[in-house]
Amino acid sequence: MLEKIKSLFDIKLWKFLLVGVLNTVVGEGLKAVFLATTRLGPLPAGLLATVIASVMSYFLNKYFTFKYKGNGAGAAARFALNILVCWALSNAIGLLLIYPLLTHGAGGWFNGLRLIGNKKNGLADYIATYSASVLFVGFNYLGQRFFAFREKASEEGDTNEKTEE
Repeated sequence: MLEKIKSLFDIKLWKFLLVGVLNTVVGEGLKAVFLATTRLGPLPAGLLATVIASVMSYFLNKYFTFKYKGNGAGAAARFALNILVCWALSNAIGLLLIYPLLTHGAGGWFNGLRLIGNKKNGLADYIATYSASVLFVGFNYLGQRFFAFREKASEEGDTNEKTEE
């Protein structure tokens, strides 16, 4: 079991994180450009930037991080589904579990933190939001590695062959 966990911390993880940093820089840069040069508001500018950055992320992770050789349409559909599930799961945990714990406590254990969530955009908001972001990265890595760009072993037991079902 420990070896299986250790195997997650290989070069693929570091490539994934590198792509993520580049993706964040491009996405946030595009959002700033769209806000400064178009009539788009923050939500449409952010959505358009996210879509473009996600397409870039798909190709970089497919070819650079995971070196996936399978069917592009199937991988693209799994990639999109993975992003949606990871986003929903991480935000549900961050905003529906972590935030209430910080602002209302759990049987009195966290009552001292109640003060930080009383104002709009209080510290609890930031902790919950950024906790969700960290969870998203972890869930997304596992989902891309084992679902979107999963490796399949061939009949001869070669685990490096990547194929579509």
